[in-house]
Amino acid sequence: MFEQSLLEGGKTNKPWTFLVSFGFQVLLIGIAILIPLIYYDALPRTQLTSFLVAPPPPPPPPPPPVAVAPKIVRQIPRQFDSGRLMAPKVIPKQVAEIREEELPQVSGAGVVGGVPGGVPGGTAGGVIGGLIGTVASAPPPPPPPVKVEAPKPTRIRVGGNVQAANLIRRITPVYPPLAKQARIQGQVRFTAIIGKDGAIQNLQLVSGHPLLVPAAQDAVKQWLYRPTLLNGEPVEVVTQIDVNFTLQQ
Repeated sequence: MFEQSLLEGGKTNKPWTFLVSFGFQVLLIGIAILIPLIYYDALPRTQLTSFLVAPPPPPPPPPPPVAVAPKIVRQIPRQFDSGRLMAPKVIPKQVAEIREEELPQVSGAGVVGGVPGGVPGGTAGGVIGGLIGTVASAPPPPPPPVKVEAPKPTRIRVGGNVQAANLIRRITPVYPPLAKQARIQGQVRFTAIIGKDGAIQNLQLVSGHPLLVPAAQDAVKQWLYRPTLLNGEPVEVVTQIDVNFTLQQ
């Protein structure tokens, strides 16, 4: 029974309804197409104009600036430059004639310093120094360079053997008994500064046995030298002093 009802429901018994539906749909589509064609005034004019009308052309470029013709300055050729006659670069069509006026003769001979031939309205006989006064005086000579004297040295260094020749008073050191018993001998060396008067001012130990140094130092402090002169003036001297201790002395 169900199969019979399904078969009967799948078939239509009214074919004219299909034709009516199809015709109605065709009519709606035709109306939708014809309405814009009939009422074309209702479409937006601005959008259609922008689509159909071409954009305006760009403005023409500005005209180029007017070229200004350079001014031509006509230079008049000079005949004289600093009192000297200049040769023209171009041969002129007319040559000007230059005439020198004759100078009036002045009676009386001129003197040293006057102008040869005289000057109208000048003093008779001329004025001594008149011509010299018109000439520009030469600039004064530069001052002589100032000699800067180098500072004179107040202390010089002299070798020990050279300075020993200027020794005036020499005190022989006493041999220390303890060093003599220990049979110690040798040399004691000092660096000394001798003043302008020849006396020992400063005495510095360089080398020597400790038992021999005190005796040598006491003796050397009493030594006296002849003053050392440099350009006629006494100066201090830095020198080396050696004191020898031997068991045979």
